[in-house]
Amino acid sequence: MATADQVKALVRSQAEGDEERFYAVALQVAARAARSGHGSAAQELRDLVDGLRGHPGPAAPHPTPVARPRGELAGLLTVTYPGTRLTDLALDGRGTERLGRVVLEQRQRDALLAQGFAPERRLLLVGPPGTGKTMTARALAGELRLPLFSLHLDSLITKMMGETAAKLRLVFDALTETRGVYLFDEVDALAGDRAQGNDVGEIRRVLDSFLQFLEQDPSDSLIVAASNHPQLLDRALFRRFESVVEYPLPSPAVAEQVIRNRLVAVRTSGIGWQTVRDASRSHSHAELTIAAESAAKAAILGNSDVTTCWLVDALSDRPTDMHR
Repeated sequence: MATADQVKALVRSQAEGDEERFYAVALQVAARAARSGHGSAAQELRDLVDGLRGHPGPAAPHPTPVARPRGELAGLLTVTYPGTRLTDLALDGRGTERLGRVVLEQRQRDALLAQGFAPERRLLLVGPPGTGKTMTARALAGELRLPLFSLHLDSLITKMMGETAAKLRLVFDALTETRGVYLFDEVDALAGDRAQGNDVGEIRRVLDSFLQFLEQDPSDSLIVAASNHPQLLDRALFRRFESVVEYPLPSPAVAEQVIRNRLVAVRTSGIGWQTVRDASRSHSHAELTIAAESAAKAAILGNSDVTTCWLVDALSDRPTDMHR
């Protein structure tokens, strides 16, 4: 009843611990069986899926860290297995929605591929430092139970630009060999605007190689590129990504959410949140987190509630985006 592709998808999803995709493919097999006249078998399979969903077994173990870069790749990539989830991010509604859609498409990628559609897997994240771009890559890896490979630009970019292109090829070969989330942080170092007059020919060739590798990449891996300076990026780079997600400084409501998330373990009943929201303006997510942690530690050491004054003082000690 199941096609060869469906069998492979079942095996792959089981190996990767992707429970939802496993069930989705199983239901596709049931639907195919029903269309082929095997109604009883189709119903049994549906009942089995429903039963397993209602009575889940032991939690899937965390992925075993077997995808360790070796050889020259060990100096180019660092691998981690994050436990971060999308719910750990504090973003505006649009950003949360777009990331949720990426995760959904990846979990249902076999269903999309079966109908001739490719799931979204290339994201360009742009915005000021500390607004959650790197954490987003961790959350995508955590949601999909994939390893996160972070690229070391200082090892990649050498004085010999031909070597840089060769190292880039190694990285893109790794994308095909090991499915994961690959983070190209500070991508403007690789993809600066070719129209800038001070660029030399070798740097342009590195950019051309990078764009070509992106265009021709046949892998199932996710590529997440991040930049604090999108105005420096070559315009051709934007066309290589299905989604360009902007990360602005948090609104007062998002800022409050960031602070509340970090203070969840301490008492906060006496905080005047409007005063805190006013003091949080122009702060990045990272600076808000540091300030909240400072106030929380003061409360723990003083065996008291977190106070509005402590939070405001901690925020005033942190740099704002205007002072970067």
